[in-house]
Amino acid sequence: MTGPCLTFRLASVHDIPAMSRIRLSVLENRLRDPTRITPQMYADFLEKDGRGWVALVDGEIVAFSYANRIDGSIWALFVDPRFEGRGLGKQLLSLATDWLFALGFRQVTLSTGTHTRAAQFYTRLGWQLASSSAGDSAFVLDSP
Repeated sequence: MTGPCLTFRLASVHDIPAMSRIRLSVLENRLRDPTRITPQMYADFLEKDGRGWVALVDGEIVAFSYANRIDGSIWALFVDPRFEGRGLGKQLLSLATDWLFALGFRQVTLSTGTHTRAAQFYTRLGWQLASSSAGDSAFVLDSP
């Protein structure tokens, strides 16, 4: 008996509804205003401002990441809560940071909620806390 089929690939505009569903399903770092992130923003990061990747389990998109080619940041990294703890976020983050480093960025940045599981996740992966406020923490990762 084999386990679930896990694949990673570049995201496309056709994936935007699934990525939006995942973004709105997370338990932490929730959007106060769900209309704040528009389908056009997802498309812009795919087509002109960056690149995105999706993780699929048995053909279903269950996680995604976006890298911003303009400022060398991670714009998004989200995993459907049903699929947390399986290494999907780590792999998607690696795809995004590797791409940014290959573009020539010497440091990648991101921000997330302060005192969240996401903040702990980034720290475990070697990201350095650059600044912190009551609501957000900024992290940096230097090129290897």
